[in-house]
Formats: sequence, C-alpha cells, structure tokens
Amino acid sequence: MNQVPPLSGHDVAADPALAAALAREGADWAEGELRQLGTLAGTAKAQEWGRLANEHEPVLRTHDRYGHRIDEVEFHPAWHELMTVAVEHGLHAAPWTQARPGAHVARAAKFYVWSQVEAGHGCPISMTYASVAALRHAPALAAEWEPALASRTYDPGLRPLADKRGVLAGMAMTEKQGGSDVRANATTAEPLGDGTYALNGHKWFNSAPMCDVFLVLAQAPGGLSCFLLPRVLPDGTRNAVRLMRLKDKLGNRSNASAEVEYENAVAWLVGEEGRGVRTIIEMVNMTRLDCVIGSAAGMRLGLTQAVHHTRHRRAFGRALFDQPLMRNVLADLALESEAATVLMMRLAGATDRAVTGQAQEGLFRRVALAAGKYWVCKRAAGHAAEALECLGGNGYVEESGLPRLFRESPLNGIWEGSGNVAALDLMRALTREPEAAEAYFTEVELATDPRISESVSRVRKTLAHATEADARRLAEEMALVLQASLLIRFAPASVSDAFCASRLGGGSGRAYGALGPGPDLDGILARI
Repeated sequence: MNQVPPLSGHDVAADPALAAALAREGADWAEGELRQLGTLAGTAKAQEWGRLANEHEPVLRTHDRYGHRIDEVEFHPAWHELMTVAVEHGLHAAPWTQARPGAHVARAAKFYVWSQVEAGHGCPISMTYASVAALRHAPALAAEWEPALASRTYDPGLRPLADKRGVLAGMAMTEKQGGSDVRANATTAEPLGDGTYALNGHKWFNSAPMCDVFLVLAQAPGGLSCFLLPRVLPDGTRNAVRLMRLKDKLGNRSNASAEVEYENAVAWLVGEEGRGVRTIIEMVNMTRLDCVIGSAAGMRLGLTQAVHHTRHRRAFGRALFDQPLMRNVLADLALESEAATVLMMRLAGATDRAVTGQAQEGLFRRVALAAGKYWVCKRAAGHAAEALECLGGNGYVEESGLPRLFRESPLNGIWEGSGNVAALDLMRALTREPEAAEAYFTEVELATDPRISESVSRVRKTLAHATEADARRLAEEMALVLQASLLIRFAPASVSDAFCASRLGGGSGRAYGALGPGPDLDGILARI
C-alpha cells in the first residue's frame, strides 16, 4: 500500500531543455540515436547494470598464480555492458573522426543521458575523449593511436596496440607531495636515445588504471613534460607500471582509481620538453567539460527520481506532488537542473566550434568553462541531498539509488581541479586574456533584459577590483549571470523569471524550495 513503483520503461532523453539545445547547437541530426540511447537508459536492464557495477567493485590483481606481476583490474560483467554501450554510441573519442558540425554537441548530449544510468564508467570514457586533444601535439603518435581510440568497438584486456580493435586512454598527473601543484612533480623522464624515455616515480591518483594508454606528466631534462605511456609495449611485454593499491573512495565505486609506481617505464614525448602543462591542459579542459555534463546529468537524475516518487506517494490525503511546499521544492530543483543543462550544452557547442578554429567561441569557452566547472559541480551535492530528502527515509535507503547519487555528487567538484583551482583559473583567464572576458560579456548581453544588465554591471565592478580572495564569489556570479542569460533567451518565461528572481541579486531564499511569491510552478513542473 502507498508504495512507489520502480522508475523504468521511460526515455531518459525526453528532456525538453536537452532537445531544444541539441537543435540550437547544430546537432539535431543526432536526435534519433539520442532517443534510442535514452530508451535503453530507462530500462530496468540498464539500471540493473548500474547497480551491479557498484555493488561488485573492481578488484586489483597484482600477481598471477605463479608470482609474476600482472597489475590487472577485474570488473563485474555489468561494467563491461555499460562500457560496451558507451563506446558503441561514440561517447568516447568518436567525435574527433567526424567532420560533421555538432559532433561534440551530440556526444555531450549522449554522455549526459547515459551517465544517468551509472556515473563511474564515464571516467575512462571521458579521458579517452579528452586525450585526443592533447595527443595531437604529437602528430605521429596521434596518427598511430587515434584510429583505435575512436573505434566504436569496446575491446578490454591488456594487449599491444596492433592486437586491439579499440583502446581507452587515461591520465596521470597528481603526485602525493604536490596535489594540484603539478610543477612540484618528482617523477623523472630520462631520454633513452631512441626517441623513448624511461619514467621513474609515482602517481598518487591514477583513475581508470585498466586503460590501454596514459598521458603522464614527468620531469624531463627540459622541464615538466607530457608523455604517452602504454600499458603494453609494441613487442607485447608489459610496461613497468606497478599498481600499488586501489583507492577506497566515497563514491565512484564502480570505477577503479589507483596509486601507481613506474620502474623504468617506457614512454614517448608528446609535444615539447618543458611544455607538459600546456600540452596536457588540452586534455584537462575536455574532461572539465565532462565534469559539468556529469553534474548536470546527476541533477536531472535526482530531479526525475524525486518527481516520480512524489507523484506516486500519498500523504495527508493527497499525492506529495500536489502539496504546495513540495511543489516549490521540486520546481526549484527543476530550475537548477535546467540551468545546468542549458549551460553544459552551450559549452559543448562552444567546444564544437572552437576545435574548428572559431576564435571567438574559443575565447568564450575559456572563461565560461572555468566558471561553469566551479558552479555547476559545486551545486550538484546540495541538489542531490534535496532530491534525496524528497523521498524521506526511503531516499536514505540504498535500494532507492539516491545514496549512490549523493556519494557521487561531490566528485566532479574535485576532479580536474577543486573549487579553488577552478576559481583561480577563471581569475587568470580574466586578467591575462582580456579578450576572453569580453567574449563572455558579449555572450551574456545577448539577453536584452534589465535584470541581466544590472547583473553584468555588478560583475564588471567586482572584476575591476577583484583579488585572489574574491575568486569564488566572482566565479559564482559569472556562472549565474550566464545561466540567467541563456534561460532568458531559450527557456519559457516561467523558467527564466523564476530563475532570475531567485538567483540574481541575492535571490529570495538560500535553501531549495524558497522561491518566494509569484513563480509559475505549473509552468516549471510541466518541463519535467
């Protein structure tokens, strides 16, 4: 009695904000495949894959039965099912081989939809996608590896490139003594005289160590440099990459993250010696985009679960969904979700155009991505907590799936630069690249609305006198103004009016569900 039925048999891609942005950003040609993926994402089968992949966590096997080092990670079959779907639908590096406008936008939309099934397996998918941007600093290596990176065949297992139908890529930057300060890295790279280098040292966080190849930072004679390091060498021997242990993480349990050590591991230089940060930042910016997408996906999932529960659960004689205060909470969660979705799709569109040489889009992306990474990822944890609370005690029980979402929610705010790193990156862009700042202001002022004009003036004044200590406040305000501008231009008035009233200029309430008088709750909730 009064129990909520399972949420399955729906199309996860049936998302009005997503569909409109897909067409607006030039990827409406992908709608059929997106809806196909969305239908699969809504099945009980796919949801079971996600559950099993998290309940049966990866296991590290350092040695075989004979005592030989193998350094392999074993996964439950459900993980491989999730990965197969992701690769077959091109969520990894496929857009790099498509000359079609909107390829990166289509990929972002599919990543958003499929991430709602299970977030952890998105890590190797994201890094594979991002690796190509950095690898192209070494054209010969790119020509050798890109076909396998972009292949739509998922082919797990450690074998040389020549024997693989598809490969996955990872990244290794962080060391225990430096953390975000990668210039303090101690791993060394010694030239071997044949075009390769010997790497010796460690990495404190190496996500997805089961990947086939990694981009690694190490200190070469010319300074901190970027290297391509395969797990298996061309002759079939295992490279000297030692997996010391897997991290015991708060969330992201389905995905392996390891501490690794290199013992004369063979690697190839990517780019120039001494320019490792500038090289690998190409990869980092792509994974930062996926952090925004992943957080937006988590918000949409939490909102969907909360609405489903409240529509079927009754209290005090009527459905929770029809209770005035609950409707206020759900509408507020919906505003946050739609604002995140619209922003992440605008960033995907900017990425798509920037990689084809549109300089203005690249400048806009430089600022908007830093602000968006800071704010959207920061909002995800609070959003997940409120969505969980909509289910009451049922939401606190593992079987609801909300605890998994809650544990996952802080991750994207930490990965690829925590909040302080993202905010400081924004400050650097604004002060060192004034043209990027103007590209941002040009974008937000496309919304000819007094509320935006007032907010832009406030941002300009803050920026004129901003110090490092102001970086978080500036990032928050710039992200909110950009979200408001996009919603004014592209969302119904019910959405944009409520967002502006509650988010700009201090808003009307700090907690979710405090929208204040006047919002069109019916109009907002009709978008879910």
